[in-house]
Amino acid sequence: MTILQALVLGIVQGLTELLPISSSAHLTILPWLFNWTQIPESFDVALHFGTLLAIGIFFAKDWIQLIKGGYNQIIKKEKSFEGKMFWYLVIATIPGGIIGFILDTFVGDTLKGPTLIAIALIIMGIILYIVDKKCPSDTSYEKMNFKQTFLIGLSQALAFIPGVSRSGVTMTTARLMGVKRESAAKYSFMLSAPIVLGATIFKIKDFVFNIPFIIGVLASFIVGIIVIKFLLKYLQKGNFKIFAIYRVIFGIIILAKIIIG
Repeated sequence: MTILQALVLGIVQGLTELLPISSSAHLTILPWLFNWTQIPESFDVALHFGTLLAIGIFFAKDWIQLIKGGYNQIIKKEKSFEGKMFWYLVIATIPGGIIGFILDTFVGDTLKGPTLIAIALIIMGIILYIVDKKCPSDTSYEKMNFKQTFLIGLSQALAFIPGVSRSGVTMTTARLMGVKRESAAKYSFMLSAPIVLGATIFKIKDFVFNIPFIIGVLASFIVGIIVIKFLLKYLQKGNFKIFAIYRVIFGIIILAKIIIG
């Protein structure tokens, strides 16, 4: 892998992991479109680690308060929003993570074809558009309850299908549950951290710490910070329509490429 390819893939990861447009689809399709060597799974995880760093640093104060609140709720029996949300995140991560890991292990490799990715992009784009348009925006991040957080976490299992998008399916589920757009994005970001951290620890032994690796992770991190800030601000007044349209267009382009050959 060249430094230029690593840079491009890092930028793409930073953009597509945090926007609801599927990083796995883009990281699979771009090498296919440009006849690059398919990226190793360990490098894919490393790029995700870059966006994990972005989430960790951007929400550093939130994480400190969540961990502190979770500790105090168990040890000191002190109830707080932060303590409640910490354990909501923990509980919501477990079933989605386990189911997603099992499905990805046994059937994940059979679902990485361009045709299935294109179909997943289009279908989820349409669902995201309809759900975002029709569902109310009643619940803020601070008011999310156990049922909402658990079902959003469970929906992560579908992210093993390239093109579905982890952030896409969690934000769509959050909107379906009546969560406000900005709150849906923030909770989706926070929810991604434990699973990506777990994948990083699991794959770190396979990392190749060379120049392309550093460039890719750094690009993913920097772009990730920018995207988080942009999306949270944009969703204060905007909606998910533009991302839904992009998904459909990208899916159609992939299908056209397949047909043309």
